[in-house]
Amino acid sequence: MRRIKTSLLISAAVAAIAGANPAQAQTAGTDRAPVAVGEEIIVTAQKRAQTLLDVPQSISVVSGEELERAQADNFQEFLNYVPGLQVDQATPGAGRLVLRGLNTGGVASTVGVYVDETPFGSSTALANGAVLAGDFDTFDIARVEVLRGPQGTLYGASTLGGLIKYVTNEPVIGEWEARARGAIEDTRGGEMSYHGNALLNVPLGQTLALRASGFYHNNGGWIDSIGTTATDGLGYTLASDTEDDINSSLSYGGRASLLFRPSESLDIRLTGFLQNIRADAASTVESDPDTLKTLYGQQSQSQFFPEFTDVNYRLYNGTINADLGFATLTSSTSYSTQRQRLRDDATFNLSGLVQAALGAPANEFVLDQRTNTRKFTQELRLAGSLGDSFDWLIGGYYNDEKGALLQDYAAYSPGTTTLLTFPFVLGQVDLSSKYQEYAGFANGTLRLGRMFEIDLGGRYSHNKQTAAQDAGGVLAGNVPVNTDLSSDDDVFTYSVAPKLILNDHATVYGRVAKGYRPGGPNVIAPNAPAGTPSSFDPDTTLSYEVGFKGETADRSFALDLALFHIDWKNIQLLTVINGFGVNTNGSSATSEGLEFTATMRPTDGLAVSVNGAYTDARLDEDAPALVGGLKGDRLPFTPKYAVSVNGDYDWAIGAESEAFLGGSLRFLSKQAGDFDADYRAANGRQRQIPSYVTLDLRAGIDFGRFGIEAYVHNLTDADGRTSTGVLTANGLPLNPNGAITTGVIRPRTIGLSLSAED
Repeated sequence: MRRIKTSLLISAAVAAIAGANPAQAQTAGTDRAPVAVGEEIIVTAQKRAQTLLDVPQSISVVSGEELERAQADNFQEFLNYVPGLQVDQATPGAGRLVLRGLNTGGVASTVGVYVDETPFGSSTALANGAVLAGDFDTFDIARVEVLRGPQGTLYGASTLGGLIKYVTNEPVIGEWEARARGAIEDTRGGEMSYHGNALLNVPLGQTLALRASGFYHNNGGWIDSIGTTATDGLGYTLASDTEDDINSSLSYGGRASLLFRPSESLDIRLTGFLQNIRADAASTVESDPDTLKTLYGQQSQSQFFPEFTDVNYRLYNGTINADLGFATLTSSTSYSTQRQRLRDDATFNLSGLVQAALGAPANEFVLDQRTNTRKFTQELRLAGSLGDSFDWLIGGYYNDEKGALLQDYAAYSPGTTTLLTFPFVLGQVDLSSKYQEYAGFANGTLRLGRMFEIDLGGRYSHNKQTAAQDAGGVLAGNVPVNTDLSSDDDVFTYSVAPKLILNDHATVYGRVAKGYRPGGPNVIAPNAPAGTPSSFDPDTTLSYEVGFKGETADRSFALDLALFHIDWKNIQLLTVINGFGVNTNGSSATSEGLEFTATMRPTDGLAVSVNGAYTDARLDEDAPALVGGLKGDRLPFTPKYAVSVNGDYDWAIGAESEAFLGGSLRFLSKQAGDFDADYRAANGRQRQIPSYVTLDLRAGIDFGRFGIEAYVHNLTDADGRTSTGVLTANGLPLNPNGAITTGVIRPRTIGLSLSAED
C-alpha cells in the first residue's frame, strides 16, 4: 500500500505541473515566465547551452555552491545529491563509478568522466580505466552534471552507463575576486583532518582575465593495524604490525585558466589542472565473511607491510569558440596524464606459498604496481540553426592514448624495509599499450509544430589497439610470456529522443540510446588453456527511457522523473587464469528502474530536495564459471533502493548578515557484493552488503566578507559498508582468521570551517 500511495503522490504532482498552463511552443527564442523563487538551470549535456527542462534525458545537476556548503570535495561526498550514482572506492584516487547498476567488476570503465571539454581516463581495459576514475577536487567549479544512460553519440566510448561532467568556473573579464576557506575536522577514533582552498580572479585589461585556484586536504586516518597473529593457509605463523590510523591521505593541487575575448564573436580559453593524491592503507577493515561485522570489534585490518597509493592527474586544454555567423565553430585540444603507483601488502597470501615452494624463509611480500596513461584528444564541432525549426551539430573526434602497466612482486625482510634479492624473479608483468580512435558524429533537434520536438544523433567510431606483454616469474609458473597483441573495432552508436511540450514549464520525453565500451587485445596467462581468446570484443548497451520534467511558474516546485530499461550485451568480464587477470566476454544483463528528484521552495529561504532511485540490475544468463555469477544474480554494488533528503534554510540576521541551517539524510538498501564463485558454492547465494543510513548536519553565518560554518558528517556514526573482497587468491586465504576485506565509510566527523572573500 505504501508504494501505491507514493506513486499516486508523484502522479498528482505531475498532473498539477502539466495542467498549470496551456501548451505553448518552447523554441530557442522563447522567453520564460519571470523567475520568482528558483533559478533556471543551464547545462551543456548536449554540447550546447540549454535549460535542464529542455534536454530530453535524465540529468542531475549539483552546483558548486551546494558542494561547498555541504563540505563535499570528492566523489564520496556528493552522492547525496545524485540518485542512482554509486562509487566503489576504498582509496582516494582509485574508485569505480556505477550508474544505473552497470557494473560487473571489469577493468574498463562504464562511466565516462569529463572536465569541461577534456575527456579523462583510459579508454581501454589495459590500463585499469575502471578503477582510476578521476576523483577531482570540486572547489571553484560551477556545477557537476551527471548524465544517466548511454552517452555514446556525443561522448563516445566507455559511457555505457552515463557520464560525469565537471564544469569549472571560467575567468570573469573586468572583475576582481579573491576568496579563501579553511577547515579543521575531528573523526571519532581517528586523527584530525585539515583543509584549505583559495581562488583569485584577476582582470587583465578589457579582453583578458586569469583565474587561479588551489586546494589542500590532509585527511586523518581512523583504521588501526592491531598486531594480529595467525596461521596462513600452509601452516606458517605470521604477525601483523601494530600501528594506529594507517589510512590517512593527502590531496593537493590547483587550476589556472586564462580567458581571451577580443570580440563578442571569439573567445579562447587555456586551462591547466594538477592534482596529487597520496594515500596510505585503504579504508577497509577485516570482517566476518557472513555478517560483514568487524571481526575484532574495532575498525582494524592486518597490515604486515605498509601500503600506499600515489595518484597524479595533469590536464591541459585549449578551447576556441568562434561565431561564424551561420554557425559556431568549437575546437577543443586536450592533453592529460594519469599516473598511479601502489604497494599492496600480499604477505599473508603469498609468504607461505613461496616458503613452501622455494625453501625461502618467511618474508613480507608486496605487489608494486605502476600505471601510466597519456592521452591526446582533438575535437572540432560546428553548431547552428535553421530558423526556429531545426538546431544542428556536427563534429569530429580524434584520440591518441598510450598506456603502461607494470606489476612486480617483491620480498622484504620481516619487520624492515630491506628489499631481498633472489636468483629468480618472483613475478612480473610489463604491459604497454596504444589506443587510437577516430569518430564522426552529428546531432539535431527538429521542431514539428508548437508541441513536439525530436532529437536525433549518430556517431561512427573506429579504434585500433596494440599491446606488448612481457610476463614471467615463479608465481607465474616460471613460464615466460612475450607477445605482441592487436585488435580493432568499428562501432555505430545512436540516440533518438522525442519530446512533447505540455506547456512552458513541463515536458514529457522518450529516449532510445546505444552505448559501447571498446574491446581490445588480451593479456595472455602463462600455460593458458587452449582456446583462451587473444582479444575480447566490445560490449554494448541499448537503453529505453521515458521521463517527465516540470516546474511551477515561479519554480517553487520542480520534479524530474525517469523510468528506464537497459539491455547490456556481450558483457566484458575479468577472470583469473593461472594468477593472471584475463578479459573475456560472456553473459548479458538487464537493468531497469526509476529515478526522481523533487525540489521544493515553499517559502523564502527554505529549499528541500528529495531524490531517489529504484534499480533492479541482474544477470540474464550465467557468467563464466570462474567469475561466479549466475542467472538472476544482482549486479554488484548497486542498492535496490537509494533515497536522499537535503534541506537548507537561510534567514537574515541584520542588514548584511545571513544565517543558514541544513542537513542531508541518505538511505541505501542492501546490495550485492562482488561475484564470488567460492562463496556461491558454499552458501548457494550472493554475499549481501547490509543497508545503512547516514545523517549530515550543517549551520553557519555569512557576514558578507567573512563566514563561519560548523558541520557534522555521519552524525549517528553509522557503520556503513561500501564494498567487499573475496576470501582467497591463489587457492589460499587473503586475510588472517578467515576474514574478508570490506570497504567502510568514515565515522562521525565534526568540522569547523572559516571563509573570507574580497
